Amino acid sequence: MATKSAHRQALLKVDPVTDELITSGASFLGMTKKELVAEAVRFYLDARREERRCHLQDLMAELDGTRASRVALLAGLTRVQLDAVGGVKQPPGEW
Repeated sequence: MATKSAHRQALLKVDPVTDELITSGASFLGMTKKELVAEAVRFYLDARREERRCHLQDLMAELDGTRASRVALLAGLTRVQLDAVGGVKQPPGEW
């Protein structure tokens, strides 16, 4: 039996100046604040697609198949920093 996941709406907190921009922009464009923010986020991310792709490629290049490279990437550390705090033991047979 398939279950339908409920999408929960999240409260987006912005500073008062940004809220005023959103309010006036939505009013001017004849849309809701929710519609304006959703469209603006899609537009912004689409405009920076190449930058996001390059960043992802850089992250993937750091992975060399070792547990240490995965831990370092997930922890936001360089391999040197990871090694400085004790490193990660590589299990036998794991590349």
